[in-house]
Amino acid sequence: MKLNNRNISNKMRVYHRYLGFFLAGIMFMYALSGITLTFRDKEYFKKAVVVEKVIEKDLEKPPIIRGAKNIEYNKHTGEIKYIQMQPPKILGMIEKMHKATSSTPLYFLNVFFGISLLFFVFSAYWMFLPQTEIFRKAIYFTLGGIALSLLMILI
Repeated sequence: MKLNNRNISNKMRVYHRYLGFFLAGIMFMYALSGITLTFRDKEYFKKAVVVEKVIEKDLEKPPIIRGAKNIEYNKHTGEIKYIQMQPPKILGMIEKMHKATSSTPLYFLNVFFGISLLFFVFSAYWMFLPQTEIFRKAIYFTLGGIALSLLMILI
């Protein structure tokens, strides 16, 4: 079966549509976590959690713990107690998904999602014939998006 430009265009539309529906839930989760991670330097989405644990004894001073407040360290027992601002459990798990690295099992989801987004980028151009006005406008909008991203990165 030989595919002409119209058949390729129709196939890309179908793949684009169903992959888009499949990824809608994943995109929703990444969008939420991305928004909350933007404000990770603030305490908007966090609550105070008291952390108590035992660490090494007889330290000259308590260790520096990023984001910890009201650190109480017992030099003789090694008990340390402090307050840390943390997101609620579910939001923390979603943020963990967003920040997954190659050393965690969640990185498969990140790689799959990234490849899927790249597919969306390229398949969108097969939805319109290159000689149409819509295709030319799509190229201009794409270049505008690239330019805005570069401008924001450089500022």
